[in-house]
Amino acid sequence: MKALKRIHTLKKKAFEEKGFAGFLIANEANMLYFAGFPGAACLLIPRDGENLLYVYGVNYEQAKAEGKGFRIELVKRDENLMKKVAAQVMDFGIKKLAFDTLTVENYRSLAKALKGETTLKPQGKLVWELRKVKDAEELELMRKAGELTCEGMKAAYEVIRPGVREFEAAAEIEYAMRRKGSWGTAFETILASGARSAFPHGGCTEREIREGDLVVVDIGASYRYYRSDMTRTLVAGKPSEKQKKLYEIVKTAQQKAVQAIKSKAKARDIDAVARKVIEEAGYGEYFVHGLGHGIGLEVH
Repeated sequence: MKALKRIHTLKKKAFEEKGFAGFLIANEANMLYFAGFPGAACLLIPRDGENLLYVYGVNYEQAKAEGKGFRIELVKRDENLMKKVAAQVMDFGIKKLAFDTLTVENYRSLAKALKGETTLKPQGKLVWELRKVKDAEELELMRKAGELTCEGMKAAYEVIRPGVREFEAAAEIEYAMRRKGSWGTAFETILASGARSAFPHGGCTEREIREGDLVVVDIGASYRYYRSDMTRTLVAGKPSEKQKKLYEIVKTAQQKAVQAIKSKAKARDIDAVARKVIEEAGYGEYFVHGLGHGIGLEVH
C-alpha cells in the first residue's frame, strides 16, 4: 500500500537517522499523503506499534472504510484532541516526538498534557523533502489533472467574448472540467478581464467582458486529490499592436525560462532568466509575482 510505504520512508528518516521515537502529522495535506484519506484530525506514527488515525465523528465511518492499515481512533465531541494524543504518546513511551506543523493552541495543549515527559520538535521540512519528489503514480495523477485542466482552457477559448460576464465564462470552464472527470477545482477559478487582468489573483466577478479586453484565465482541476494549475491570457476580439507586443515579450521570457530548466537548476535562477527578459523590455516593475510554484496535493 502506497501510504504505508511512505510511512516506512518517514520512519527511516525520522527514527533511524534523527533519533525520534514518534511523529505527529497534523497538516491536512500531509495526512492525505501518508494516510490516503482526507478528513482526519491528526496521525500519530510511533516507532513501535500501530499507526493511529484520529478522526472526529463526522468522518469516522469513512475513515474505517478508507483508512486501511491504520487504527482508527474516534475523537468524541467532548474530548480534547491533544490530550488524547498525549495519553497515547505516553503509553507508547515516546520521549522524543517530531511533528510537522501545529497551531500555537495545539502545541501548548499538547506540551501541557505531556507534562515535560516528552520533547517536542518541529520537523516539517523532513516531510516536505519527501513530498516534493513525486513517484510514478503521483506523476500520472498530476498528468490526468493537467489533461482535465486543458479541457477547461479549451472551453475558455470558446466562451470568452464581448458581452459575456466573468462568472458566466468561469461556470462553463468549471463545468467542462467536471464533465470530463475532474473531482473539483484545484482552487477558486480566476477570470479577470479588462483592468482587472493586471491583478494576479483578481478572482471572478459579474463584470461584462468588453471588446479588446485582456482576459486572464487561471484555472485548475483536481483528480484523486492531486491538483493542476494553468494560466493563459486571452483577448476578447482583435488584439491591438500593444497587446501583440506584450504577448511576444512574455512568450520570449517563458521560452528562455523553459530552456533554462535542467536537473539541479535552482528555481530562483530560472525565475531570474524570465525576469531579465521582462526587465530589459521595460516592464520589470509590473512583474510582481514569481515565475512559478510547486504543485501536487496543494497548489502552492
